Amino acid sequence: MSRLDSFIRRLSAQRECLGLASRMIAAVPGPVLELGLGNGRTYDHLRRLLPDREIFVFERAVAAHPDCTPDGAHMILGELFETLPGAVARVGAKAALVHADIGSADRETDARLAEFLGRVLGGLMAQGGVIVSDQGLEPEGWAALPPPNGVEPERYFMYKRR
Repeated sequence: MSRLDSFIRRLSAQRECLGLASRMIAAVPGPVLELGLGNGRTYDHLRRLLPDREIFVFERAVAAHPDCTPDGAHMILGELFETLPGAVARVGAKAALVHADIGSADRETDARLAEFLGRVLGGLMAQGGVIVSDQGLEPEGWAALPPPNGVEPERYFMYKRR
């Protein structure tokens, strides 16, 4: 498979998982946490999927298109290891949805960040909340959900509290 085909499959899986998650959290109060802004495509998509939700973005440095960048109150800059543990106090509520798009070309870094998120995210989530991630996280006390129709297993990951 070409890198282009793989990229298209990943983005299609991301879109399907976020669509399913947005329906699953319809009755769950709380904001959305977007871990990784990148160029802002997913943030822009989440704004359209969940127009009545606050979306807080965690990113090291902003490099997105200005139209796809949250305002200063919703942009939390710094390393996730430092900014995420205090997220509930910063955003004012536990999250209904967390989307983690954290993959990089460095497997060791990805594994360390995925292990950290698996430990931390449960404490940031509202009851009934959903985690969607491009990496397998194994969050403590959470069950892996099957992917939506058309998404291959292990292409994208979804979790809900057991």
